[in-house]
Amino acid sequence: MRIREEHKEYLKEKTHHVKEYMGIFFRWVFLSVIIGVFIGGLVGTLFYYALEWCTDTRSTHEWLLYFLPLGGLLIVWLYRSCGVEKSRGTNLILLSIREKEPLPAKMAPLIFISTSITHLFGGSAGREGAALQIGGSLGYRLGRLMKLDENALHVVTMCGMGSVFSALFGMPVVAAVFALEITSVGVMYYSALVPVCISCLLASGIAESFGAIPTHFVLNASEEGISLLPALQIAVLAGLCALVAILFCRTLRLFGKLYQRFFPNPYIRVAVGGVLVILVTLLTGVHDYEGAGGDIIERAIGGEARPEAFLLKIILTGLTLGAGFKGGEIVPSFYIGATFGCWMGGLLGIDPGIGAAVGLVCLFCGVVNCPITALFLSCSLFGYDTAPYFFLACAISYMLSGYTGLYSEQTILYGKFHAKFINKKAE
Repeated sequence: MRIREEHKEYLKEKTHHVKEYMGIFFRWVFLSVIIGVFIGGLVGTLFYYALEWCTDTRSTHEWLLYFLPLGGLLIVWLYRSCGVEKSRGTNLILLSIREKEPLPAKMAPLIFISTSITHLFGGSAGREGAALQIGGSLGYRLGRLMKLDENALHVVTMCGMGSVFSALFGMPVVAAVFALEITSVGVMYYSALVPVCISCLLASGIAESFGAIPTHFVLNASEEGISLLPALQIAVLAGLCALVAILFCRTLRLFGKLYQRFFPNPYIRVAVGGVLVILVTLLTGVHDYEGAGGDIIERAIGGEARPEAFLLKIILTGLTLGAGFKGGEIVPSFYIGATFGCWMGGLLGIDPGIGAAVGLVCLFCGVVNCPITALFLSCSLFGYDTAPYFFLACAISYMLSGYTGLYSEQTILYGKFHAKFINKKAE
C-alpha cells in the first residue's frame, strides 16, 4: 500500500513537471513567433528596404555626399531632442542582457532613422549594429509590455537582436548563434536556444518572402579536404588578419577619443567628421568607401581589390562612427577583411578569392570574438567545401586577436591563452 502511494506521488510529481516544462515551451514558442513575425519579419524587412533605397539613391546621385555634414547635424539634433545626450549603442544592448539595464523605447526609431541618414549621405558604416539595437530594444519593450521577469527579458532581447539581424542578412543560423554568443564570450545562453532559433528562422523567411536577398557569395576556386601547404598559407593569413582586427578596433576607439578631445560639442564634432569624410573621399578619387560597400566585398571575393582599400576603409569608418554618425562596424569588417585577404592572399600564394573569403571571416571573428558564429558564417556565405580551412582560420584569428573587440561591454569570461576564468571586458 505504501509503495503504491509513493508511486502515485512520484507520477503526480512527474506529471506536474511535464506540464510545467510544456507550458514554458509553448509560452516561448508563442513569444518567439510574435518577435519573429513582427519585429524581425516586418520591422527587419522594412529596415532592409530602407537601407537598400538609401544605397541605390546615393549611388545614383553621388553629390549627396556633400550633404553628409548636414545629415550628421540632423542625427545629433534627433538624439538630443529625444533626451539622449550620449548614445551607448550596441554596448547598451549587451549590458541589458547581462544586467538589469533598461532599454528606452525610443532607441529603435532613433537608430533606424539615423543609420538611414548615414547611408543616404555616404558615411562609411554598416547596418548590423543598428539591427542589433533595433531588434534588441523592441524585444525588450515587448517583454516589458507582457510583464516578463528579468531573466525572460534577457531572452526576448536576444530574440529581437537575432531576428532583425536574420532579416537583414538572410542567415538565420548565423544570426541565432551570434545572438547567443556575442554577450559573454565563453558562455552561451542555451536556455534561449529555442526562442532565438524560431525568431530568426521566421524573420529570415518573411524577409525573403518580401524579396529580401540573402547574403551569399560564390567562390571561383575552392580547396576541398585539407592539405599541408594551403593550410599553412591560410594559417599565416589568419594571423595577419588578427593583427588587422586589432588595428581596426584600436582605430575606432582612437578616433572616438580624438573627436571628443578636440571637438567636445557634438554638433561641431559631427559636422567636422562629415567634412573629413568628404575630403578623404575626394582625395581617393573614388566612392568605393561610402556606405557598407557590399559591391566592393563582392569584387574582392571575385579576386579584385586595391592594396590600400582595407586601410582607407578603416580610416573612413573611424572618421564616420567616431564623429557621431550611426551604423554598424561588422559589415565594414567584412570589407576590410575581404580586401586585405584578397591582396595579402595573392602575395602568400593563395587564390585571391579564397584569400578574400578567409580574410572576411577572420576579421569578423577577430573583432567580435565569436569563433562559432564565424565558422557558421563561412559556411553560410561560401558553402562547406572549404570548411576545414575556415575552421583553422577562425581558431587562429580568435586567439591572436587577443582581448580587443568592437564592443567594450562584451565580457570575455575565459582566457584565450590560458585555461582559466578571467571575466574581463573587451579592450
